[in-house]
Amino acid sequence: MLLKKVDGVIGSLLTRLWSRPRPSGASLSPVSSLLLLRPGGIGDAVLLAPAIRHLREILPKVHIEVLAEKRNAGAFALCPDIDRVLCYDRPRDLWQSLKSRYDIVIDTEQWHRLSAIVARIIHSDVKIGYGTNDRQRLFTHPIGYSPENYEVDSFFELLKPLELEPPSTISSPFLTIPAVDLAAADSMLGAFLDKPFISLFPGASISERCWGAEKFHQLASRLIDAGLAVVVVGGMEDVAAGSVIAKGLSVLNLTGKTSLSVTAGILNRSKLLVSGDSGVLHIGVGLGIPTVSLFGPGIADKWAPRGMQHRVINHKLPCSPCTLFGSTPPCPSGAKCIQDIPVEEVFVAAQELLH
Repeated sequence: MLLKKVDGVIGSLLTRLWSRPRPSGASLSPVSSLLLLRPGGIGDAVLLAPAIRHLREILPKVHIEVLAEKRNAGAFALCPDIDRVLCYDRPRDLWQSLKSRYDIVIDTEQWHRLSAIVARIIHSDVKIGYGTNDRQRLFTHPIGYSPENYEVDSFFELLKPLELEPPSTISSPFLTIPAVDLAAADSMLGAFLDKPFISLFPGASISERCWGAEKFHQLASRLIDAGLAVVVVGGMEDVAAGSVIAKGLSVLNLTGKTSLSVTAGILNRSKLLVSGDSGVLHIGVGLGIPTVSLFGPGIADKWAPRGMQHRVINHKLPCSPCTLFGSTPPCPSGAKCIQDIPVEEVFVAAQELLH
């Protein structure tokens, strides 16, 4: 939240002070180095992977680097098409990017300005990014952006100045789990590895997107009664919710015990993932796992999974969605849009996919 306030004040000021870059024709040849800026959360990082894979297919010899944040850098371990990942909130990494030269710099941030300023400073002839506000003046090729478009499609729009059209279909899976993390996941699953199990992820980046640990507990109970095993995944921030879900039930609670890549390994063995609007949801999609996702404040048209193997539960209240460019206002009605989703509806959706 503090960083967003700094961006709004200092970022806006610096954007206006910086001169426009000299226009340059984007070209695929010759291109030897490319930098993608991807601040933000895990979900954006995961949904950027198809565009990175497409770049690698078209430009197999280009050196691709990503300048991310420490909080989302782990997601790029699932994308083997990247040659190096740096973090702009790690001073040494930021300095390495600033002193390097790239043929093309693509800022994939949708709204905030600081990444656009970094893209403007870095040495490159071609600078591509979303022209959603005054940040557009920092790019040689500002691109339009719609909050209603599926985020994967929006990322492909950034490749159009390079005369790269998106593929007709997005192949799935589009994430790859390192072998060492797959082995670690199998070890943690133990006896559950031989059972058909459902993964539950109760977390979210903001509380308004959380369905609630007690509802997940009731869902776990229903799934167990139906003869299915249940595994709960999540980070350290989800440990309390994991304890509530597991209380009195024979579930495997792995919250706070796995890295992001090992969590992906757990999901990869799952029959199904149930999650709110979260980065873990998008990892499941990227691994080709069927999902039941719960939407309320977030824009389902932009973030919800596509395809017949996914069920999106969204009650579409008049006040939702209310999130725009990653910011969700305080909810005066206690996030009824997601809190009022009944356990039975989620259970039925899961049963439909499993059968």
